[in-house]
Amino acid sequence: MRLAIAIGLLVVCATVPSTQESRAGAALRASFDEILESHVRDGFVYYRALKSERARLDAYVASLASVSLDSASRDEQIAFWLNAYNALVLRTVIDHYPIATRTTAYPPRSIRQIPGAFERTLHRAAGRMVTLDQIEQTILAGFQDPRLYLALGRGAVGSGRLRSEAFATGVLARQLSEVAAECINRSQCVEIDRGGNRLTVSSIFSWRADGFIAAYASSAPATFSDRSPIERAVVAFVEPKRLSAERQLLAGNQFKVEYKPFDWTLNDLTGRPH
Repeated sequence: MRLAIAIGLLVVCATVPSTQESRAGAALRASFDEILESHVRDGFVYYRALKSERARLDAYVASLASVSLDSASRDEQIAFWLNAYNALVLRTVIDHYPIATRTTAYPPRSIRQIPGAFERTLHRAAGRMVTLDQIEQTILAGFQDPRLYLALGRGAVGSGRLRSEAFATGVLARQLSEVAAECINRSQCVEIDRGGNRLTVSSIFSWRADGFIAAYASSAPATFSDRSPIERAVVAFVEPKRLSAERQLLAGNQFKVEYKPFDWTLNDLTGRPH
C-alpha cells in the first residue's frame, strides 16, 4: 500500500511542472501532451489517424472553454494559448479532412482551402470567443515575445515545427529557446546563401515585423545601422546561432534580405514516407 502511494506521488510530481501550475492546468496540458505524442512526428501530423481517434482531441478542445486564467501566471497563460491555438488548428483540419480544393491560390488540401479558418471561425477558450488570428495577433502579441509566432503550428509546412509535446509552465523557457533554435537551423525558416550573398527568412518575420523589431532590432551590431529595423532584428535573431563562415558573411553587411513565400502545404504525414 505504501509503495503504491509513493509511486502515485512520483507520478504526480513528474506530471506537474516545477513552477506554479494548477492541478487542473497540469491535467489539461497532459491530455494534449498525449495527443501530440501519439500523432505528431517531426512537425508532421497523422491527420487520418487523428480524425479516426478524435475523441481525446474533441474533449481537450471542449475543456478549453471553461478554463479561467484570472490568477494564472504569465508563463501559464502563454502555454495555455499556444496549446489552445495548436489544438484548434488540429481540430479545424480534421473537421474538414480530407480537405477539398476550392482555389488555386493555395496548395491542394491546404488548411487555407477551408473558408475563414483563421479569420472568421470562432472558438471558445478561457471564457471568450476568439478566432485563430485573434489568438495570434491580439492575445499572444500582448506577451511581447515574437518567438511565440514561431511556436504556432498553422497546419502548414512553412510554419514553425509543431512539437510532439505540449507547452508547459515549468519548461516554457527551454521550449521557446528550442523553438528559436529550430527556426534558425531549418531551411524553411532561415537560409543563408553564401554564393548568392542572400539571407532568406520566413514570411513570418515580415508578418510580425513589429514584434521582432521591438525584441531584437536594438541588439544588432552598430555596423548594421544602415539597415531597416526589421533587417536589424533578423540579423540579431539569426547571427549568434549560425556557423562562423555564415557569421562572417553577415558581418560583411553586403547581403540581401529576402522573405520566403510561405508554404501552406498541409503538414500531413498520412501516406508520406517518414
